[in-house]
Amino acid sequence: MTAESHRSKRTVLISGASIAGHALAYWLHRYGFAVTIVEKASAPRDGGYPIDVRGTAIEVAGRMGILPRLRDAHVDSQRITFLDADGGEVASVPPHTLAGSVEGRDLEVRRGDLTAALHAAVRDDVEFLFDDSIDTLDQTSDGVDVAFRNGGRRTFDLVVGADGMHSHTRRLLFGPEGPFHRHLGYRFAVFTMPNAFGLARELVMWNAPGRAAALYATGGKDDELHAFLNFHRPEPPLARDPDSQADLVAEAFADAGWEVPTIIEAMRGADDLFCDTVGQIRMPTWSSGRIALVGDAAYAPSFLTGQGSSLALVGAYMLAHSLAANPNHTEAFTAYERTTRPFVDANQALIDHGTAALFPTTARALNQRNASLRHLVTLPAPTPRPAYSALTLPPFPNP
Repeated sequence: MTAESHRSKRTVLISGASIAGHALAYWLHRYGFAVTIVEKASAPRDGGYPIDVRGTAIEVAGRMGILPRLRDAHVDSQRITFLDADGGEVASVPPHTLAGSVEGRDLEVRRGDLTAALHAAVRDDVEFLFDDSIDTLDQTSDGVDVAFRNGGRRTFDLVVGADGMHSHTRRLLFGPEGPFHRHLGYRFAVFTMPNAFGLARELVMWNAPGRAAALYATGGKDDELHAFLNFHRPEPPLARDPDSQADLVAEAFADAGWEVPTIIEAMRGADDLFCDTVGQIRMPTWSSGRIALVGDAAYAPSFLTGQGSSLALVGAYMLAHSLAANPNHTEAFTAYERTTRPFVDANQALIDHGTAALFPTTARALNQRNASLRHLVTLPAPTPRPAYSALTLPPFPNP
């Protein structure tokens, strides 16, 4: 490729080597854009809690050619066992009966496995700037002048923030997160711990009113467990530093039974502890000028919907398609929102339709949920949730 032909390409800077960032880079490269990804970490992030890929997102993965690799990485959990406050079994059910997913089609994979598959698909075609991030953005009529933390300066035709729920790009563009954050009444902590319980390809969840503790074995009995602690807090606390958050979690579970004290002790020693509020990002618009947002930065749905990764994959596809079909960036961003927002809205609304029933906040609600779980064991497989497939993907046009 000559320098002249390279300059003729539209240039796009993506902030964040996330699921959305990688997927957007893949499609923009296919459409003939010159793509750069800046990522504050030193490499694509591995590990992470298992995530779901469902419905329309499965089609996106298929069009990217990564579906066989994801099927090989499918966790294939065998059951979810619910326990009462004393550790007694309430019910044990197949995972798809709760998720509303399609057994044999929809996937659950480790976040790191999805990231690795996406990175392998773009690493030879996209410029990566690791150990760096955006410092300032200055829009002009001709592009976006970007100053990087490491001192570099460059100009791009477009910039896209794919840097997560607490997006730095969004803050630079639209201001503080507060007006866009919808708190859903819970806080959570996730981390890994030794498998001292003999669990294999299964999830065990303990519940008391307003509290839940889960151990998720994505592998065999010798593999680490993913631990999850979730508790009801109507208002988000002000503390953001890890030590304060861990103290808050431990306080919430101070008198809990079963193996919760062991889990709390493991949390104290975990080197991968992540704590946050459970919330959504809801914005009136996802772009301003030559800068747009995608994935959690624009429309985080919360883990309660199970659709964060799917929205990231689908949103990236739709944004790239709109940019390719509309040479004018204003028209492209308008088309992106018009075509994608109904899908986003349908999936964010899943939390309003009973998903949080897995985490009842009162004794009465918990008893009702447990009764439903016992009944669920005898029911046929559920109908897939229409929100998962509420969007028909446009075809891949010629660049």
